[in-house]
Amino acid sequence: MGFDDVSVAFDGRPVLSQISFELPSGRVLRVTGPNGAGKSTLLKTVLGLVPLDSGRVLGVSGRRLSAVFQEDRLCPWLSAVGNLSLVAPGLARSEIEDRLWRLGLDVPVARRLVRHLSGGQQRRVAIARALAVSSEVICLDEPFTGIDAASLPAVIAEVVAGVADKDVLLVTHDDAQAQAFHPVTLSLVRR
Repeated sequence: MGFDDVSVAFDGRPVLSQISFELPSGRVLRVTGPNGAGKSTLLKTVLGLVPLDSGRVLGVSGRRLSAVFQEDRLCPWLSAVGNLSLVAPGLARSEIEDRLWRLGLDVPVARRLVRHLSGGQQRRVAIARALAVSSEVICLDEPFTGIDAASLPAVIAEVVAGVADKDVLLVTHDDAQAQAFHPVTLSLVRR
C-alpha cells in the first residue's frame, strides 16, 4: 500500500502536498505531525472519503477496509452486539460477545444500547467493530481516546493482535501507544 504524489486541498488551501510513501505489506504506518497537518485527511483518502486533487493511493483497490475514526460513528439505536453484527453478520453472537469481553465489555454491557454506554465503552465498541470486519487495511485515527489508563495496555494489546499481518495506518500523538505497534513513521507538516 502507498501514496504516489498525493495532494489534497480544501477551498484552495493545500492540506496534503505531493505525499509519496510505500508501506511494506503487513506493516503499521504511524502518521505524525502537528494538528492541522492532514493526518486524518490522509487516512480518509485511503478510505475513499476525501477525493484527491492529484496523485494516487496505491494498493487499496479491491481490498476490504475498516476504520476507527476520531468520532465513534456508532449506530446509537443498536446495542454493542448489534453494532458488530451490522458489519460482521457472519459472526455468531457468542463470538461477538467474546470480542467485546476481550476489550473490557462484559455481556450485560454488550447488550445495552450504545447510546447508554460511557464514552470509553463506546470507544471499545468502535474498536471491536473495526476489528470484527475481515479487512486487509485498517485506519486507526486516535483509536485509544477515552480509554481509561488502567485498561489501556490490555486494549492496546488486543488491537495489536487484531491487526497482525494487515496494512495499518495509525494516527496517535502518544509515542508509547505507537511503539506497541512497531510502526514505520511518516511525518507530515502543516501547510
